[in-house]
Amino acid sequence: MTPHPPTTCGSEPVDGRRAPAGSPRCAGELGCPVTFVGRIALAALGMLLTAGFGLAASLEPDPRGFGTHEQFGLPPCSVRLWWGLPCPSCGSTTSFAHFVRGDWRRAIESNAGAFGLAVTALLAIPWSLTSACRGRLWLVRHPEQLALILVALFCGVSLVDWAIKVWLGRGG
Repeated sequence: MTPHPPTTCGSEPVDGRRAPAGSPRCAGELGCPVTFVGRIALAALGMLLTAGFGLAASLEPDPRGFGTHEQFGLPPCSVRLWWGLPCPSCGSTTSFAHFVRGDWRRAIESNAGAFGLAVTALLAIPWSLTSACRGRLWLVRHPEQLALILVALFCGVSLVDWAIKVWLGRGG
């Protein structure tokens, strides 16, 4: 068995070959190494997420449970206008606006998937900054798998939440 060339998890080494999952480079420590550019991207992610929470704090949550995004000058939800039903992402901005105020019950009522996204984004701030400082994805060996699981989870929760709202007629 020939050893794999030095590489970072999920990135391409110089010779163009990709390291398989569990490659020797990641096997010894919990967390894949990241390149200099990756560290910059992780630091930027932490700062952008922090700014996003600051932006959510500047908004007044719409008492209807949706429509807070209209404070940015954006139009109302087209799905709601055309069919009188909420879309699966209706209430997301409102959910974040409630989340930053600590009103988690209303955040979940507005959009449960967005609440989960807000929790994950809040946890991702120290994670991304710690990973940037350490030069390794802190506690993450398989970033692609984690991303796939999180996307599937948020989409699933949002769709179930949406279906319940439509079924119960609570969509506005």
